[in-house]
Amino acid sequence: MSPARPSPEPVRNRLIDDAKARLKEHDAGTRYSHLSYDKYSVLLPLLVKEGKLHLLFTLRSEKLRRSPGEVCFPGGKCEPTDVDDVATAVREAQEEVGLCPRQVEVVCRLVPYLLERDTLITPVVGFIDHKFQAQPNPDEVKKVFLVPLEYFLHPRVYHQSHMTLSGHDVVVHCFEYRHPEDGFTYQIKGITAKLALFVALIIFGKKPTFDVEFNLSDLMSSSEEIFLKRHKRATSKL
Repeated sequence: MSPARPSPEPVRNRLIDDAKARLKEHDAGTRYSHLSYDKYSVLLPLLVKEGKLHLLFTLRSEKLRRSPGEVCFPGGKCEPTDVDDVATAVREAQEEVGLCPRQVEVVCRLVPYLLERDTLITPVVGFIDHKFQAQPNPDEVKKVFLVPLEYFLHPRVYHQSHMTLSGHDVVVHCFEYRHPEDGFTYQIKGITAKLALFVALIIFGKKPTFDVEFNLSDLMSSSEEIFLKRHKRATSKL
C-alpha cells in the first residue's frame, strides 16, 4: 500500500509560509521612498500551483508605445492618488490583469532598481489567490502566463550578456521559457528577468546554473550596494 499523499492545502500553506519568511528578511520597506526620482512600481505576483511556486507575468500589448510585445510584471508610474509604492503596484495590477486588492497579500518591497538616471522602480512582492483568473486589459496586456519560480535558477534556455550603463558594467539576463499549455516561447529579459531571478535566489537559497552579479551569501547587502552605487553616480551628474 503506497503512502497517502499530503493534501494540497497544507503543502500550499507550507510553501507560502517558508517563502514569506525568506522574503521578509529582504524587505527594504520605506528606506528609499524619500528619494527624488520619477517613481514606478511593479508587482511580482507569486502563487502556488501543482505544489510549486510560480510567478505571474504579462505580455505587453503591441499597441503600447513603450516596450510593446515585451514580457513584464504588472506595474506602472506612481499617480498622485497613490499613498505609496505598494498602492501603485496593486492599482496597476488591477488595471492590467483584473487583480482585486483583496486577492493579493503584499509581503515585502525589495531594494529598488534605478533605470537610467531618473527612474526608480520599486519591486513589490505579494502572494495572490491561487484561484485567481486573470482578466487582461486588451489595451495594455496581450497575454498573462505563469512560470515556475525555480526555472530562474535552472533554465533550459538562458543567455547572458554585458552592457555599460551610466559608466558601470551591467549583467543582462535573458530566459527563454516555452509554455507547456500554449506552446509559445516567451523571452524574459532585462529588469524583469533580474527581479524574477532575485526572488528565486531569496526563496530557494540555491546557486543557479550561471553566474550572477549578487553575493549569494548576503543578497540584501549586495543588492543595496549595487543600487547605492548607481544612485551616487546618478546624483553626482545632476
